[in-house]
Amino acid sequence: MAGDNEKIGTTRLGTDGPLVGVQGLGCMGMSEFYGATDAAAARETLETALDLGVTLFDTADVYGIGANEEFLAPFVRAHRDEITLATKFGILRRAEDPSWRGISNDPVHIRRAVEASLKRLGTDVIDLYYMHRRDPEVPLSESVGAMAQLVAEGKVRHLGLSEVTGAEIREAHAVHPITAVQSEWSLFSRDVEISAVGAAAELGIAVVPYSPLGRGFLTGAFQDASRELSPGDFRRAQPRFSGDNARRNADLLDPVRKAAKAHGATLGQIALAWVHERARVHGLPVVPIPGTRRAERVRENTAASRLTLNELELEWLDPIAAAVAGDRYPDMRGTSTSRE
Repeated sequence: MAGDNEKIGTTRLGTDGPLVGVQGLGCMGMSEFYGATDAAAARETLETALDLGVTLFDTADVYGIGANEEFLAPFVRAHRDEITLATKFGILRRAEDPSWRGISNDPVHIRRAVEASLKRLGTDVIDLYYMHRRDPEVPLSESVGAMAQLVAEGKVRHLGLSEVTGAEIREAHAVHPITAVQSEWSLFSRDVEISAVGAAAELGIAVVPYSPLGRGFLTGAFQDASRELSPGDFRRAQPRFSGDNARRNADLLDPVRKAAKAHGATLGQIALAWVHERARVHGLPVVPIPGTRRAERVRENTAASRLTLNELELEWLDPIAAAVAGDRYPDMRGTSTSRE
């Protein structure tokens, strides 16, 4: 079932959120991080995704240091009433030193960030505005209060959080309703299940998994990032994807291959079907946002939303995450795991 042109189904983002396709599209790689980009192919990918029923398009001010939002602007203008536009603030970078990272959640920064994103995206309202990373030095009530003010002013429709704990979700939701929580969630990464998923289910909040394909590793596209991927690909620096860790983790794909063979599917489709199945398992909306720059890959990914794994196959796949070697990032500070 590698791919087809059938439209995907829909679900609601949280109790009062927008109706969206059951799978979204992560747009980060259209600007940087995964090697050379092709603007024409990326534009075709956006249009193909929309034709297939994908309506949640995800970006952030940090992707390309604003370039990704600017790239999306023509697509946003052409389809503004058809899409749910999500972007994020909170991670800081410097153009003169792109490898530098900081975090800012203070209300002054939030105000500057939303105005800049609105301008780059060419729109007067953002449908879903996420706090990309949590800065524990700033009271969460102050940050979410500033975000709530943006809703009151009509600049933002719904609020989201990324890489937060269950306790942080509850604290934020008490200030203003949270519509969606974004975190890494895949066969390789299940940290979000420690506390965030339970809190989201309890409060009627959707979960939007990023990197549901393990940044491509779960598809079998590469086995050792340091040897196979281009120098500009940031996966070369992620602990799971090179050296001994990569060799150990590649062996974990055997159950994925077994399930793929049973369904006549690709490894990536099995990995995505597992993420979609989390909605039933945990009783909440789950809208993964696999990223791609290729139209044919969107067709493959959306087809996975119609694949159902049986209980035996789910048993094969369940132990994988616990056996993964290496952290998600070289520096886990700023992620929910560092605060659990």
